[in-house]
Amino acid sequence: MRRSPKETEDSARLTHRRALLMGGAMTAMFAVLGARMRYLSVDQADQFKLLAEENRISIRLIPPARGLIQDRNGKLLAGNEQNYRVIITREDAGDVHAVLARLAYVIPLTAEDLDRTAKEMQRSSPFAPITVADRLTWEDLSKVALNAPSLPGVSPEFGLSRIYPRDTDFAHVLGYVGPVSEKDLEGLDKPDALLTIPKFQIGKIGVERWLENDLRGKAGTRRIEVNAVGRVMRELERVEGDPGADIRLTIDADVQNFVQARLGDESAAAVVMDVTNGDVIAIVSSPSFDPNLFVRGISHTDYNGLMENDHRPLANKTVQGVYPPGSTFKMVTALAALKEGVISVNTTIRCPGYIEFGGRRFHCWKRAGHGQVDLERSLTESCDVYYYEIAQKVGIDKIAEMGRALGLGIRHDLPMSAIAEGVMPDKAWKLASQKAEWRIGDTINASIGQGYVLTSPLQLAVMTARIATGRAVVPRLVRSIDGRETAVPDAPRLEIGTEILNRVRAGMFAVVNAERGTAKSSRIVDPDMVWAGKTGTSQVRNITAAERARGVISNDQLPWNRRDHALFVGFAPYDKPRYAVSVVVEHGGGGSTAAAPIARDAILRAMSDGLPPLTAYPASQRNRIEAMLAKLPLRDATGRAPTPTRA
Repeated sequence: MRRSPKETEDSARLTHRRALLMGGAMTAMFAVLGARMRYLSVDQADQFKLLAEENRISIRLIPPARGLIQDRNGKLLAGNEQNYRVIITREDAGDVHAVLARLAYVIPLTAEDLDRTAKEMQRSSPFAPITVADRLTWEDLSKVALNAPSLPGVSPEFGLSRIYPRDTDFAHVLGYVGPVSEKDLEGLDKPDALLTIPKFQIGKIGVERWLENDLRGKAGTRRIEVNAVGRVMRELERVEGDPGADIRLTIDADVQNFVQARLGDESAAAVVMDVTNGDVIAIVSSPSFDPNLFVRGISHTDYNGLMENDHRPLANKTVQGVYPPGSTFKMVTALAALKEGVISVNTTIRCPGYIEFGGRRFHCWKRAGHGQVDLERSLTESCDVYYYEIAQKVGIDKIAEMGRALGLGIRHDLPMSAIAEGVMPDKAWKLASQKAEWRIGDTINASIGQGYVLTSPLQLAVMTARIATGRAVVPRLVRSIDGRETAVPDAPRLEIGTEILNRVRAGMFAVVNAERGTAKSSRIVDPDMVWAGKTGTSQVRNITAAERARGVISNDQLPWNRRDHALFVGFAPYDKPRYAVSVVVEHGGGGSTAAAPIARDAILRAMSDGLPPLTAYPASQRNRIEAMLAKLPLRDATGRAPTPTRA
């Protein structure tokens, strides 16, 4: 049907209108899209460029230099050395086994090194660098660099590693560092990001552990560009971190070395303290070990050798070891009885060689007895019966109270591992720990430092310092942190009468200076260095009545581990005390023969600028002492250990 001209005109007009509307809508849409494109590509260009940069830039942590540890005079005890190592990245290496085989021709690698590297690569990301070998020489590192074209994925690297230049002298004090373990991270809500770095090392024991937060420092950062698969392309920026704080200890490295050498191969411990401020001048446990072995990764052979040694070189006997103090405890019993007024300084007691109580005999070390004994003679000749009798009068609770006042049975707060509290027993202690009532026989045993009483060499040194000064001296091991002096702990006066203390000190003076003193052979003849002290011998086995009847077996006829412990405590100079010393020689036999000579040498070294002066020794001993001192394996002025000589 033909449309009329009017209908055709209306239809054309409607089509034209629709085309205009559609065209306008499309134009508007393109205008909006264009404006949006301009906004994104021009107005927001800088922002999106920054986002793109951030997406391809990775932030990596840079381990800081660990703080140094020095002695009181600034001598280096723990430092950092340049460490040359070789790393391999699996993603860049291609055939890893072939590359490692070629590398083994360039530098010395053991089968254990190769096996360890392969296992670590299997556990790690293909882009993570794995250490193949470290502590390489410069020559070996140069060989790797020269052969780089044939060693894809392998690269030399420089870093810092902990080193202990005085090795065995400070092993028990400083401890050592090692890689972060899962155990180290336990209990940390927000661990330091540094602890997540593979093989990052932290303190494991000793000062290294207890002052870890000060020594660690703060991490630096480096911005690196990576490609789409995470491969490092280039370093864009490096910001070094803050090194850890330097620690200065109170210990004198030369005195420490002398005491370590003087203890020799004995299983022993010695502590030297400055009684005026509590500074620990030397704190030595023997035998020792080389902490550098642990930093580098100790071998099974070396570790088993340390573990199987019956002298326990890994144990820190100065603070961890606890021993019956033997007769070195007699000053505690005497002071308790004097303070409570149950005896006077002139009280005498007859010693027939034993006392009987509850159907049992408690023997004096001198079988025939000492006769009539007063306070001074009881200390001079170390009469046991005197203390058996006065202990029953004063009671264990007052003895324990005096022991704690003198620093026994207390955990002294030093930055060292496994510090023991010891045992200063009383009635409440036995009831709580042994579920038994205290007996008079327990008091008798405790009066001479046997039975339940256990003390550490550190505690014995503190006890001696407090007797010498009449003040509650507190031991201090850290002299300064990052140049800031640590506070010297307050040392208030002890609640013990001066006259009482003076009489006990006089008894200790007679021990090393009187004709019948138990340590007369260890006297000091220089009038400016004269000292006072007390011997001690503690049993490690029971002596039966039958053995006493036929004669007690002498220590030198017993196996080493069944011999008595030998102890000695002392202070010098007598008139103006400056240093206190304690020595424990495990299974040494007798305090006068094994411990006192070592204690004398140690305290003389502390009072001298160099070796103990021969003029301080009795003339009859000087040739022997001179020969002994000449043989000691002492370090030279630079701290270098002596070179072993061939026989």
